[in-house]
Amino acid sequence: METVPHNSLLLIALIPTPKDLHIARMLGWYRIPLRFAPKIIDVDYLAFYQGSNFGEEHRWQIEYFAEYRGHELTTRGELLRDEADHPRAREEYYKVQLGPLMHISGIIRAEKWKRLTFLFTTGELFNRAHILNDLVIRSDDREVLWKTLRERNQQRAQYQTIPTTEDFVDPSILDMILNIGSLSPDTDLDNSQTW
Repeated sequence: METVPHNSLLLIALIPTPKDLHIARMLGWYRIPLRFAPKIIDVDYLAFYQGSNFGEEHRWQIEYFAEYRGHELTTRGELLRDEADHPRAREEYYKVQLGPLMHISGIIRAEKWKRLTFLFTTGELFNRAHILNDLVIRSDDREVLWKTLRERNQQRAQYQTIPTTEDFVDPSILDMILNIGSLSPDTDLDNSQTW
């Protein structure tokens, strides 16, 4: 059985259709409507809860998970270009980048639960789980989870500088590029003394 590190933070997320699972497997991303998204999606892994659209054999269970690799905000229309006329095409969605989809041999079944959108859990609980209820974080561990989520939210909110072109372009080349507009049309750049 594929496992995740015990101290990992996981987001269990509904994957609504087999097409969405195929996109996650082949294209390496998963979509979350902004208006329904949890406040924090910066986790270590996502595990996918398959809803009723997966047929009798695969519905209401978790069979796959993937490493979280980042996210961006876009529109549904940009994500699913073949559905440009969809009523929600202009709505904002998170595009969550994923690592390879991994299959878990010990499938986690819903049992009594059927409706689930998002649920945070830990790697330790995920590795031991047999049913969805096993993923629920209990009393003392809940404080650790919220602390971890708060820290991740603060890290995400920290100001980060982006390196400027001056940090990775030779100053003489940058100078030459910026001065091209001031050259006369007859200047031969191949034989120019600035190189």
